[in-house]
Amino acid sequence: MNTRLPRDVVDGWPTDADELMAAQRELAREHPAPWHPDGPPRVGGCFAVFPEDGSAVAAAVVDDETATAVGEAGAPYRAGLLALRAGPVLEAAVRALPDPPDVLIVDATGRDHPRRAGLAVQLGRVLDLPTIGVTHRTLLAGGEWPAAERGAHSPLEIDGEEVGAWLRIMPRARPIAVHAAWRTDPDTAVEVVLGIARKVRTPEPLRAARKAARIARAATTLNDG
Repeated sequence: MNTRLPRDVVDGWPTDADELMAAQRELAREHPAPWHPDGPPRVGGCFAVFPEDGSAVAAAVVDDETATAVGEAGAPYRAGLLALRAGPVLEAAVRALPDPPDVLIVDATGRDHPRRAGLAVQLGRVLDLPTIGVTHRTLLAGGEWPAAERGAHSPLEIDGEEVGAWLRIMPRARPIAVHAAWRTDPDTAVEVVLGIARKVRTPEPLRAARKAARIARAATTLNDG
């Protein structure tokens, strides 16, 4: 399923840096009820790519369901302000899924953020879904790498606050950064990601969403040409 961004999706996100930073500060002050799976959860993933024409293409995946969305990239990339660039198109892709996941993995940080409300937090709040961020690098947080064995993890902290974890998916391979986000804490984030990770560093379904977004980008470019 491929969709263009509805007007109400676009209008529901901040459109400039000052507005976004104010929204992030407000969001960081919220304390929603924590989520923890009471059984194997349906884990979704979403990923956005950005063709050179200034558009934005996103895909969302859960189980065998895939949805994509195409819109405008709201702004150039700026660290800490990714929601301007990708928020609306990611929301549209996730909402286009026939059935929402129990928890969503986002290619973005969560509490590892100067205002403690990265895109993974904001997207979860907008969608009313628990979220987890997964990235290959941190934004601000630091921490020692874990032992070189699958499942080993170590805390990521900002000023003594634990905001995520380094998680080793493959023995001796570089760990990934797993971020607490909307309604999730670091322990829950690690548990969920490790539960679905297989033999590659990027966990499914985030890997599947990345592939689907790239395929949709190629199709969009071809159609425009």
